[in-house]
Amino acid sequence: MKPAAFTYHRASSVRGAVDLLTELADDEPKLLAGGQSLVAMMNYRMARPGHLIDLTHVPGLAGIHRTGGALRIGALTTHRAVERADLGPDFAVLSAAMRWVGHLPIRTRGTVGGSIAHGDATAEWCLLAVLLDAVVVAEGPGGRREIRAREFFLGPFTTALAPDEVIVEVVFPRPAPRAALTEYADRRGDFAVVAAGVDLDTEEVVLGGVGAVPVLVGPAGTPSEIADGLELRDEAGIPAAYRRGLVRTLVARAREEAAGG
Repeated sequence: MKPAAFTYHRASSVRGAVDLLTELADDEPKLLAGGQSLVAMMNYRMARPGHLIDLTHVPGLAGIHRTGGALRIGALTTHRAVERADLGPDFAVLSAAMRWVGHLPIRTRGTVGGSIAHGDATAEWCLLAVLLDAVVVAEGPGGRREIRAREFFLGPFTTALAPDEVIVEVVFPRPAPRAALTEYADRRGDFAVVAAGVDLDTEEVVLGGVGAVPVLVGPAGTPSEIADGLELRDEAGIPAAYRRGLVRTLVARAREEAAGG
């Protein structure tokens, strides 16, 4: 299938994109970053924006920077750029987790901000943002505001980002030298059935594939206690017992990896 008709706009600045979102609000405009999720949804007519606002030529939205002990990642930074970056031991979990993001072409085009804005509860960036207590920085008509990642994801593909706001960066405020993320999918590169991230320093665990949003557990118990405490049901042809077993296995595996095992 092909997308429904839309009008294309190329933004040259964040403020210009915000102005377009405000001006075109009645026609459900969408922002285009990497396009790895949005374009597919448009092709299947699951998304029918009247206007598409291209952010890829906006300067200053890509890059990885350190400010004190924090790591700041621009919204248009690609998964591949993070995968190849030398983030040192403090943020190595971010680079290591990128191996789970789709296939190489997706990692090369897909962006950090786009993934966060999409709000898929199994997406690696959503899980990492919640686990490491990241801050999503968005710009709208009233200026910039900071949204804690643990308050950002509201439901299935639903976030606290306002319709006239643009994500400009994601800030990871503290080092996480003993963190890891792992997942299981039926085929390499597919969406995860279950994903698990752990931070041994905070004793917290984040899970994907077990709820409408990333599920944070902490301070967490044993893998079995975590799995048994989840409210799961059979869905999408996958028995609850199977997901529960994956949670046990993946939490244990992530903890072993985070400990350097």
